[in-house]
Amino acid sequence: MLPAILVATMTAQAIEIPHDQYQLDNGLNVILHHDDSLPQVVVNLWYGVGSKDEEAGRSGFAHLFEHLMFMGTVNLPDSGFDERMEAYGGWNNAWTSPDATDYYEAGPSNLLQTFLWMESDRMRDLARAMTQEKLDLQRDVVRNERRQSVEDTPYGIIWEAMSPALYPADHPYGHTVIGTHEDLQAATVDDVVRFFNTWYVPNNASLVIAGDFDAEQARKWVLQYFGEIPKVELPSRANPPERDTPQEAVVETTDNVQIPLTMITWHTPPALMDGDAAFDVVASILGEGRSSRLYADLVTDTGEALEISAWQYSQKLGSVFAVSGKPAGETTVEALEEKLQAHVTRLANDGPTEAELERVRNQLEVDFIGGLEGLHQRASALNRYHYLAGNPAYVNQDLERYRALTADDIKAAAATLTKERGCILRVRSSDGGAK
Repeated sequence: MLPAILVATMTAQAIEIPHDQYQLDNGLNVILHHDDSLPQVVVNLWYGVGSKDEEAGRSGFAHLFEHLMFMGTVNLPDSGFDERMEAYGGWNNAWTSPDATDYYEAGPSNLLQTFLWMESDRMRDLARAMTQEKLDLQRDVVRNERRQSVEDTPYGIIWEAMSPALYPADHPYGHTVIGTHEDLQAATVDDVVRFFNTWYVPNNASLVIAGDFDAEQARKWVLQYFGEIPKVELPSRANPPERDTPQEAVVETTDNVQIPLTMITWHTPPALMDGDAAFDVVASILGEGRSSRLYADLVTDTGEALEISAWQYSQKLGSVFAVSGKPAGETTVEALEEKLQAHVTRLANDGPTEAELERVRNQLEVDFIGGLEGLHQRASALNRYHYLAGNPAYVNQDLERYRALTADDIKAAAATLTKERGCILRVRSSDGGAK
């Protein structure tokens, strides 16, 4: 069930996550979102650093550091971070993307002070407790994760091939988040400490406190624990122009699979920018659910594909749109690619039907609102909007982007997905038997 604070605003066809925002003298952005419907609290600490900020020859650092952040400080050595939290009913997690790294804790309301102290302790002191043993341990963990998610997972190689196929090597998105074995092995303790001291600083972070808490007390704790951590001048960041065409038109790979896979990818506008929302709708019309165009035609009607999908992955410096499928029967990957492109072209020429547009907009709105039900999701959304739009209150404007879309907007978006602008990524069977 949606919290009352959200239900009330829905009656006016608007979405709001009520909050207060302020900034400490050291640059730490702070957002307070009060919701006393349950006696729980979430702390979400978002650092504006991801794989796009890594140095050449040090790919995978942002993700490696996500793991190192749980290896203990002087005050909470070894696994003390998790143990202290879990002993009182709390839990935590983190994720890394090309754009950012996000850490969050959740638990009973009386853990707020503990959460804030623990996060400030990591921000202030983690580098001082870094050792070769910790680095070696987590480097092995990340390398095994790479093996499991890329090397030993069917079709995993396609994600490895995508970045260099779409971007030049010196582009911030020109390498994967997971990094390479060579770069991970080359990392030193000095490298790790330098990375931390460069990016894990208050003026590159945003702290959200969400849930059942006393705002005055929360402000005092934030100042007490974070206020004395010094501000650091951030390096200049690469801000390349938006990409229009890929580096490669066709990339062939092989894997230990029985059925080939093809994926056609295109550059699309950055997250929240003009056109970005339209590609979410294009993806839904083409590939979401059994009633989508690609599934209905290529899987249900003709049986030319075993699976199909379409998606839009939105990012700060530029997004990626893709359609993909696995051919069935005697269909070849090349023939399936022609079918996929033909559907994209048809949508560009004819546009969606009113029924399609209404169905997809309604489903996107349901998913959008459902994605704000949980306290953790709302805390993350506030930080995401602060980072991408410079405004935590952007949530309603975000939803309005989808509500305002017309059939012509969908046609215009699909019209940019031309064969000439696309990059085809193929995975064939390594035994030579795939079509």
